[in-house]
Amino acid sequence: MKPLRVYIGWDSREDIAFQVCKRSLETYSSIPLYIVPIRQNDMRQRGIYWRGPDSLSSTEFSFTRFLTPYLAGYEGWAVFVDCDFLFRRDIASLLDYKDPSKAVCCVKHEYAPKERTKMDGQTQTQYARKNWSSFMLINCGHEQVQKLTPTTVNTESGLYLHRFQWLTDDLIGSLPVTWNYLEGWHTSSDCADPIAVHYTRGGPWFDNWRHVEYADEWTSASKNLFPPTKLMRQRHEKISQSHIPI
Repeated sequence: MKPLRVYIGWDSREDIAFQVCKRSLETYSSIPLYIVPIRQNDMRQRGIYWRGPDSLSSTEFSFTRFLTPYLAGYEGWAVFVDCDFLFRRDIASLLDYKDPSKAVCCVKHEYAPKERTKMDGQTQTQYARKNWSSFMLINCGHEQVQKLTPTTVNTESGLYLHRFQWLTDDLIGSLPVTWNYLEGWHTSSDCADPIAVHYTRGGPWFDNWRHVEYADEWTSASKNLFPPTKLMRQRHEKISQSHIPI
């Protein structure tokens, strides 16, 4: 069986979020996975991303996510997911939703956040189909998906891309909420036991969001990801010794 290709948006401020997302995917998966971080600097060095700064972008992968089909060679199925996700069960069942008649499958949120800021003080923007593109099962070989060339990704507006205006609505398949449970928006009445929790407002790796829903599970998944190096231990020992009372 070929590995399921999973592309995760990577942000320099949230590497720990990426690492936990990756670990949680691997922990529960019963199928082989090929996990790739989409780093903006890498895309620039490869010459496939050249957009200038965007004041409305809260992450470094706001636009680069749409390079997923290109990176996958416009073949087969692939997943894109924001880094601020925690997977709580096997991603293999997502493959049950593969429909060759669809270009993309996603959770079709009707999301209107009340917060004005998120994460580490970023502006919380509002627009139609917000968060639809944060988790996508993509039919990379579909003729409409092949519109997502590097040129398109670099020149079209954010609203064109995030609202899926490169598709007709009948080509957008639906996933249940369990695949993109928006922490702070959804409740147990929407989904009692989500597979994928999305910390879209901010996750436990930010000081202001340490006590959000499922934070204990995220914290548990993060343990031992970054063990202290020998140098860090040495520095800690020196600091400790310097504070010993004489």
